[in-house]
Amino acid sequence: MKILRRGDLARLTGCNLETIRYYETIGVMPEPPRSSKNYRVYDDSHVTRLRFVMRARELGFTLDEVRDLLAMVDGGQQTCGEVQALATAHLATVRTKIADLRRIEHVLSSTVAQCTGDDVPECPVIDALTEVA
Repeated sequence: MKILRRGDLARLTGCNLETIRYYETIGVMPEPPRSSKNYRVYDDSHVTRLRFVMRARELGFTLDEVRDLLAMVDGGQQTCGEVQALATAHLATVRTKIADLRRIEHVLSSTVAQCTGDDVPECPVIDALTEVA
């Protein structure tokens, strides 16, 4: 087993040092043991866990959802069905956000298309932002 310091963990995973500290503070990453000189000591299990957390965050899982996934994994009692249920709920949230972003894109696209780009005081974008819905 290879012994790592926090900086090594950060380099191996591409995770910011402050983010690692934060994840430890909120319990997503376990508090690492300490060396005889009181340095935090990490190993491959920390690398694996941090990569899991980072990948889940890249996929848009909230920290609470990440905690739920980790609790399933840590307990060793997870079933694919439980993980699927959590992932399915997250997928529904992602799809809702995508639909919202498409609506936003449509409104912005049509509004920007109305702009002439001229040096005139009238601006369709500003007008659209000041409209009362």
